[in-house]
Amino acid sequence: MSRAYEGSLEGRRLRIAIVVARFNLKISTLLLDGALDCLMRHGIEEHDITVAWVPGAFEIPMAAKRIASSGEVDALVCLGAVIRGETAHFELIANESARGVAAAALETGVPITFGVLTTEDSAQASERAGGKHGNKGFEAAQAAIEMANLYASLPKPQTNL
Repeated sequence: MSRAYEGSLEGRRLRIAIVVARFNLKISTLLLDGALDCLMRHGIEEHDITVAWVPGAFEIPMAAKRIASSGEVDALVCLGAVIRGETAHFELIANESARGVAAAALETGVPITFGVLTTEDSAQASERAGGKHGNKGFEAAQAAIEMANLYASLPKPQTNL
């Protein structure tokens, strides 16, 4: 029989950090509320949760990499909202934030989930921050728990290569 690995949603004893952007604060706060709700519902103690605020989505990867590199967390959740405006700035920020978060996860070996909304307008963002499309902060936190548990069960990488 083949070996299968799967992460659980058991949060006890996990240490989770959340990096959240202040830009579009109303939306970011709703996403953070959803993430905190998820983490606590899954058994993570308040003292095992760290929240780091950054100015905007562009700064999320820098803080995420620093925290992931510390060895003090099992997973990170990145939250924010990039809402399209009238310039190309939206694409630049959204792309660089996503690319940077992915790079931080790959470079550090720590699971980092991406709960940064990229929407056309504020109404779409609200729908995804606790509205009719749920709360993407909750979903990103749930994925972080699952990935932390999956990483713990996967074979460890060789360090002498």
